[in-house]
Amino acid sequence: MKILIIGSGGREHALAWKVRKSRWVTKVYCAPGNAGISQVAECVPVPDHDVRGLLEFARAKEIDLTIVGPEAPLAMGIVDVFKRKGLKIFGPTRAAARIESSKAYAKFIMEKYEIPTAKTEVFTRPQDAKRYIKNIGGPLVVKVDGLAAGKGAIPCEDEIEALKAVDRIAKGEFGEAGSKILIEEYLVGEEASILAFSDGRHVIPLESAQDHKRAYDDDKGPNTGGMGAYSPAPVITKDLESRIYDEILLPTIRGLASEGCRYTGILYVGLMITNEGPKVIEFNCRFGDPEAQAILPRMASDFIKPVLACIEGKLDKVKLRWSRNCSVNVVMASGGYPGKYEKGKVISGLEKVGAESSVVFHSGTGYDEAGRLITKGGRVLSVTSLAPSIQDAIHCAYQEVGKIEFEGVHYRKDIARRALYHMEDM
Repeated sequence: MKILIIGSGGREHALAWKVRKSRWVTKVYCAPGNAGISQVAECVPVPDHDVRGLLEFARAKEIDLTIVGPEAPLAMGIVDVFKRKGLKIFGPTRAAARIESSKAYAKFIMEKYEIPTAKTEVFTRPQDAKRYIKNIGGPLVVKVDGLAAGKGAIPCEDEIEALKAVDRIAKGEFGEAGSKILIEEYLVGEEASILAFSDGRHVIPLESAQDHKRAYDDDKGPNTGGMGAYSPAPVITKDLESRIYDEILLPTIRGLASEGCRYTGILYVGLMITNEGPKVIEFNCRFGDPEAQAILPRMASDFIKPVLACIEGKLDKVKLRWSRNCSVNVVMASGGYPGKYEKGKVISGLEKVGAESSVVFHSGTGYDEAGRLITKGGRVLSVTSLAPSIQDAIHCAYQEVGKIEFEGVHYRKDIARRALYHMEDM
């Protein structure tokens, strides 16, 4: 099979790395890819938002299967376009992708089909949102409705912070994504992520993970696209797995089907594990980044089999196999991320990464005119290490991270620390 992967980040590198291991795959392309992806796939200079260009490439190269990494092309309807031309593509339609592209729509689905989530009000006028905040006080979470690269949720400890968050949205910081403002109940608990394959009727959850969204240690600083992840997440017990499947995953897929949106692809559920049980913080219509980098290396199954089963409506015939090893993924970012940061910094030390159980995924890298590997994004690289225990995986990941250098490099030092707390409680 000839595979086309769409995207250019760490998630797409992990997908290309995993897909390349499939016994059915003979060739992997990635559009547009990055320097690291070029080591496992042929990168093609077509932007991930150029739906027409991607379609033309897929037809010219007779691509057997396209896998969409980021949310933007899904929200643009790339799946609909490819399907109309008879091409196999993995991901939800534009209508189904609204579960991520519109938080207000996601809340509508959850409320209608009684899926546990935070109490929320939606506003189109900033002054109305502010009036509501003043009436109820903090803490609150202020969100924009549309896509904001993982930075559209602003946790606010008090009323003043919430009002400032509304001002940021009103001033256009998030562009059109801020056309609607959501004011959400502040949920207390521990976050976790559950991803699942779906063919529109059946659901198979993947192993759990926990993301680290804040920029700095101890969950301080602004939200980012993710500073690291680990899998499995001890907070997701067997009992919780069953509840998440019965109370969240199945009702969501069935609810979307009732709305005329058969959901095919990966459904990502960001959860808060509260005293009342699991509640949905957000849905994504694709693999998380960096959750993909933590989960995919643990998957012992051939990745292509469940993907094709989703497209063909035969997911009930599939069983996934998993490594017993734990994984820890540490993201290495440019100084200043998620705010302003400089590009073009030379990266060194990758050749020193020698642990057999570790892999480096590229997120924002490229080459300069001299052929040197350089930084091209906010999140630059991430290192995933596998080991029999979380503690060993943490040690291995940071050992390898310490070998890689570039000017201004920033990474959290506490990835997976919560997992160790759970071990102490056992």
